[in-house]
Amino acid sequence: MSRKILVASYSSHVDTLEFDATASPPTLRLVSKLEVGHHPSWITPHKTDPSIVFTAPEQADGLIKALQYDLTTGVGQVVAEASSGGAEPCHLAISGNDLLAANYSGGSIGVLQLSSSAPYLPSRPSQIISFKGTGPIKSRQEASHPHQVLVHPTTKEVLIPDLGADKLWRLRNRGDEWVTLGSIETPPGGGPRHGVILGSNSPPLTSPLPGVPIALHSAPTLLNPPLNPTEIDPPPLPAEILCTPVSEVYPTHYLYVSNRNDPSPNGDVISIFEIGAEGVFTLINEVRTGLTHARGIAFDEEHKYLVAGGTSGNGVKIFERVAGGKNLKEIAYLRDVESPTGFHWLPLA
Repeated sequence: MSRKILVASYSSHVDTLEFDATASPPTLRLVSKLEVGHHPSWITPHKTDPSIVFTAPEQADGLIKALQYDLTTGVGQVVAEASSGGAEPCHLAISGNDLLAANYSGGSIGVLQLSSSAPYLPSRPSQIISFKGTGPIKSRQEASHPHQVLVHPTTKEVLIPDLGADKLWRLRNRGDEWVTLGSIETPPGGGPRHGVILGSNSPPLTSPLPGVPIALHSAPTLLNPPLNPTEIDPPPLPAEILCTPVSEVYPTHYLYVSNRNDPSPNGDVISIFEIGAEGVFTLINEVRTGLTHARGIAFDEEHKYLVAGGTSGNGVKIFERVAGGKNLKEIAYLRDVESPTGFHWLPLA
């Protein structure tokens, strides 16, 4: 059974790829393109309607678009659009019935209340949460730059890595509005970009600017001040970080980190870390991808196949987890995909 994969990008369109793991060898091909606007760099699925996804073109007037896909063909259409409430939205996430948009240049979070039927989202945010802050790297930290919306699975607290202010802002829904609870400080100049929650009761793990170690921000709970962060050593040049669950097939807890801008002619690496007790990370493998500026990576639902893309060149590849997750094996490749930045596996029809 073939799978459809949506590709966010630094182009003007969202692509649909078809991956067939049953073919010999497995195949990856382009099946459609949907024009949506400038740099639709992130895709977030609707919580109840699997045919609907949201993307946010990174443009000055800050738009969010709802896309509807035929799950069999992978062909999509734009069915609604709304203001994000700020400039250049770069990330979207859903908490409850709220879609939260991180407006990178706007220094804010736009909150839009979703519906389960068309048009799926209102024309403008019901609330805009603004942040202020700077960091020591003036070229990228001259103002607040929210880079992700990270929803904790059990506390429902929302964390906002702020690349410009070296903070993780902490938000909570108080019924009719979101309130800022405070922030978690990160090392000066680190510029936190993305994070991941290692487990339902775990603190956040943040991915900073290239060359700065990934940090685990330890705390008894997210409602208490953090202790000193621990760091992954050696530091990668991180782009995205994924944490895989433990299963019978993959019995060990692993972290997968895509890295950017490696000068090697063999392209960037995906680093694989074993997650030990009390936040101890052990680097067990580095897989050369052949991709340039490896950024977006995403697992399928079974965490068997990993899709990865080179934003600056060499297209998209599918890797299979092997050796219990300690390694990745390239099984499919499509070179002619323009500037991929993120992925979403459409569910089977």
